Amino acid sequence: MSLSWQTILAIGTGGFLGAIARAYVVHMSNKHLSYEFPIGILFVNILGSFLIGILFAIFTHYSVNDSLKSFLTTGFLGALTTYSTFAIESFFLLERSFFLGISNMVLNLLGTVLAAGSGYKILHFFIK
Repeated sequence: MSLSWQTILAIGTGGFLGAIARAYVVHMSNKHLSYEFPIGILFVNILGSFLIGILFAIFTHYSVNDSLKSFLTTGFLGALTTYSTFAIESFFLLERSFFLGISNMVLNLLGTVLAAGSGYKILHFFIK
């Protein structure tokens, strides 16, 4: 995939629409469901992962324009959820190596939670 101006525009447009879609879904789920569990985020993460799986299956069997691929995956699904890329990469790693797949999942899950918590705690310490 080349990073032409068409590809950049496709990613930006997809990202714009994906971010709006995520905000809408999360808002609607929070409006109608419990605030105790982030069901909206869980929903977009699962939906995005499911959709990226479908798209990668399509891309392996059909020739699809690079700008369209970028719009759908990096742009729309990347903004809808960053989890979708992690999910498909873990799936492909599991197919190659159970150890690599599990390692990727554990490191991503624990690493991101620890990084988010560390960032929060460090900033909170300096703001006090």
